[in-house]
Amino acid sequence: MSSKGNGKPGLAWPDHDSGPVPPGEYQSREREEDRKTRRPLALWDRVKILVLLLGVWFILVWYTMVQFQGIMPFADALNQTARAQGWLLVLAGLELVRQIHYFVAEHWAAYYRFFTERLFGGWDRRLHRINDWNRFRIARALKWVLVLVVLDLAVAQILGVSPALALFQLPVLAFQALPFAVQLVFYFFIIIFQFVGLFWFLSRGGVDVYFPDDVKTRFTDVWGQDNVLSKIKENMVFLEDPESIEERGGYVPGGVLLWGPPGTGKTLIAEAVAGETGRPFVFVDPGAFIQMFMGVGILKVKSLFRKLRKLAVRYGGVIVFFDEADALGSRGAIAQQGPWGGHMSAGVWEHTPACNGLGYLSHDTASLLLQSSLGTGAEERRGPQRDRIMMGGMGGGGGGMGTLQALLTELSGLKKPRGFINRVVRRILGMRPKPPPKYRILVMMATNMPQALDEALLRPGRIDRIYKVGYPSKVGRIRTYDGYLAKVTHSLNEQEIDKLATITPYATGATIKDLVNESLINAIRDGRDSITWRDVVKAKQLKDLGPPEDVEYIERERHAVAVHEACHAVIAHQARRHLTIDIATIEKGGTYLGMVASIPPEDQFTRWRSEYEADIMVSLASLAGERLFFDGDNSSGVSGDLESATKIATLMEGYWGMG
Repeated sequence: MSSKGNGKPGLAWPDHDSGPVPPGEYQSREREEDRKTRRPLALWDRVKILVLLLGVWFILVWYTMVQFQGIMPFADALNQTARAQGWLLVLAGLELVRQIHYFVAEHWAAYYRFFTERLFGGWDRRLHRINDWNRFRIARALKWVLVLVVLDLAVAQILGVSPALALFQLPVLAFQALPFAVQLVFYFFIIIFQFVGLFWFLSRGGVDVYFPDDVKTRFTDVWGQDNVLSKIKENMVFLEDPESIEERGGYVPGGVLLWGPPGTGKTLIAEAVAGETGRPFVFVDPGAFIQMFMGVGILKVKSLFRKLRKLAVRYGGVIVFFDEADALGSRGAIAQQGPWGGHMSAGVWEHTPACNGLGYLSHDTASLLLQSSLGTGAEERRGPQRDRIMMGGMGGGGGGMGTLQALLTELSGLKKPRGFINRVVRRILGMRPKPPPKYRILVMMATNMPQALDEALLRPGRIDRIYKVGYPSKVGRIRTYDGYLAKVTHSLNEQEIDKLATITPYATGATIKDLVNESLINAIRDGRDSITWRDVVKAKQLKDLGPPEDVEYIERERHAVAVHEACHAVIAHQARRHLTIDIATIEKGGTYLGMVASIPPEDQFTRWRSEYEADIMVSLASLAGERLFFDGDNSSGVSGDLESATKIATLMEGYWGMG
């Protein structure tokens, strides 16, 4: 005897005689728009409005009988209530017709298709020809009219006056209730507002809105980042004409992350996007979500995206820009410490007078050594600690305490229906809420620490495109110099501008702007209006090395510093084929005794073993030279050189396979 299945797709009861019955094929739940008939209503959903009206009817009948102190028969009370409260019968009749309509639509496919596709569907298609903002405003006005009509009828019924005069009675009633209302407001302010108002106040600020034509920046104002701009313009096309990709089955990319070194133009690119599109530009301050109390950051996120949705409907789109997005934090690991794990101290560099141990290294090598040292020396000098005590607080934090989670939800959460009537009233009436409009929100973020961002924030659907805004190429630097020099008076020719772009290999838009401005200051200090090549070189030296100290070496130290730097310069000239000496000086600065700095004559993107070996040779040249010239003696100025050489050698041996 075999057992029967339970009737559910994909499930079957085992047959102990013939073995288990193979489960049937699973059937996916049908979408609402794919149904041929209306989804059947439950019995309670079908009768609940009628039950409510019937209950109100009997209450009114009972009230009529009470007015006559029980001497009126029930039948007479029914007749009098029917004559006085005819609107209840009208509502009951309309509800009965609605339920009959639903019942027929649940069993007759052609009838259901006629109403959904031709009648109501055609009406919706005509409505969507109207601009979203205009449709939103018209619907809101009609809702207010409906609310006023209902309020008018209710007041007329309560006061026993004509509906035409009912609303005019409200100011009189409000004036009569004014003393009591003042007391309520006072109690509300004293008891509730001290908490609610505080959170409301803390949830404000940190968000600036720039409306169309407030942003004057255009793509022509962004120099040296043509490759990034070409990609950004694609997002512009989709923001201006989203149907061009949606009609083909795609979706509009809604998130862009710009990452790269500081000063390369990430914020400027975002401003240019806002200026080109003519859409509102919302700037979110990096510290906007760092709050004293837990939960305030979540309120700010909710308030921000509520504002974004309104602006998107009003203007057809909106751009929100999170500057320094790494301030949002991550739910996972804290900041990475690099391959050294925080065990090599920068303390020697900080406290021992020496030559600039990083100045003569290549830029990539110097950056690598700095990254492996930053944030570790102070921790190591404090020594081991036990029983650490953290002072109590009330939260703080940016991406923590649910703020980041709230932002992730808003970026790609469920698009829930909006509005009280749409969400509540339509569900009570058994009608499906209308979906919200498509909010055209372009989220742009900028950071120079992409590794600090949460992985969930960077997934497609939230941040769809990630662009590196790196150092400009030589052509980009020339274009940037031309742009900023065009704003001032100068005597530089094309060859000098080309040479200037060559000797500033890692210059960004911000540093180039600052260099031109410093050159102008030098010219004004000398009583001139035009910038010369000498002004530019002087400004570059000031920015690279800092202002020199007005001190005089004693003769022995002058000779020692000169030997030290000369050894660096000689070996750099002999051993390096990829760098050219740019500056060699023994003039004392704020953090160095002397300086030998090199630059790459061409843009370079790969590093070789021979180049690192040359860096080690240049680092050790100072020690060898001092011992050679001073009979085996050497100064403490070689400390930074030895640390640099040790780190480079360790990285070559342990990480790069260059042993």
